[in-house]
Amino acid sequence: MTDQHHEPERAIAGTGMGGTMDLGVDEAETLEKRPGPDGQGPEGKPRSLWSDAWRDLRRNPVFIVSGLVILFLVFISLWPSAITSGSPLQCDLAKAQEGSQSGHPFGFDGQGCDVYTRTVYGARTSVAVGVLATLGVAVLGSVLGALAGFFGGVPDSFLSRITDVFFAIPVVLGGLVLLSVITSNTVWPVIGFIVLLGWPQISRIARGAVITAKQNDYVQAARALGASNSRLVLRHIAPNAVAPVIVVATIALGTYIALEATLSYLGVGLKPPSVSWGIDISAASPYIRNAPHALLWPSGALAITVLAFIMLGDAVRDALDPKLR
Repeated sequence: MTDQHHEPERAIAGTGMGGTMDLGVDEAETLEKRPGPDGQGPEGKPRSLWSDAWRDLRRNPVFIVSGLVILFLVFISLWPSAITSGSPLQCDLAKAQEGSQSGHPFGFDGQGCDVYTRTVYGARTSVAVGVLATLGVAVLGSVLGALAGFFGGVPDSFLSRITDVFFAIPVVLGGLVLLSVITSNTVWPVIGFIVLLGWPQISRIARGAVITAKQNDYVQAARALGASNSRLVLRHIAPNAVAPVIVVATIALGTYIALEATLSYLGVGLKPPSVSWGIDISAASPYIRNAPHALLWPSGALAITVLAFIMLGDAVRDALDPKLR
C-alpha cells in the first residue's frame, strides 16, 4: 500500500487582469484579513462610521491645529498658574495704560491690572461657560427632540410649536431682559440663559435624525421581534442619530463663548470682580486710543478661541457626513 502525499489545499484568487493564480491556505487567509481599498477592515468586515471618521480626522490638518489650540485652552483653564504667577485682581493704578515691560508682556489696562494675567484667567470662564452650556443644550435638546421624533403625533406637534416660540426670541435682547434682573456674579445664570434659548436648535436636529433612523430596516426588524421602545431608542436609534447632534453642538460651543463675551460686554453677563474677556473688552473700549493693547489681547484670545471651536466643528462635520467623502 503506497503512501499518499496530500498537497495543501489551494485557493484561487483573481489577478485583476482576468486570470487566476493559486494561493496556499495561509496566503489566502492573509490576503483576506488585509484591509481593502473599499473601506473594509480585517477579515472583510466593513469599518464603522466612527472608525472612518476618526481615520479622516487624524489626517485633517484643520482638526489637528484646532484640537491643539483647544487642548492648550483647556490646560490653561485648569492650571492658569502654570504660565502666569500673578493675580488677575492685583492692580496698580500707577501703571494704568502702560505698555509692555519686563514680566508684563501685554502691558496694563486702565485700572493698572496685568493684561496678560487677566487674558490667561479669562480663558477659564469662557471655556467653562462654553462646555457646560453645550452639555446642557445637547442633553435637553437631544432628549426632547428624540422623544418628539420617535413618538410623533401630539408630542411632536406640541414641541414644534414651542421651538417656534423660542426661535422668535432675539438672543441678545432676551439676554438683556432676563439677565438684567439677576445680581449673581457666577457663571450659572449665563449658562442657564444659553441652555434656555439654545436647546430648540439641537432639538430640531435630533428630531430629524431620529425620524430618519427609525425608518431603517434594522429598527423595523427589532420592533417586529418585540423590542421595547426604550431598547429601540437607546440601542438602535440613538447611536445612529447622534452624529449630527455632535456636529451642531461642537460648532455651537464657539458661538456660546462669543455670546457670553457679548453679554458680559453689555454688562448683563458676568460682572466684576469676575474675570472675563467680555468684561476686559468692555473696560478697555474707552481707552482704545491711549492703550489699544488692553483691547487687542483679550479680543484676539476670544477670536482665536471661537475660531478654533468652529474649525473643529467643521472638521467633525466633514468626517461624519458620508456625502462629503
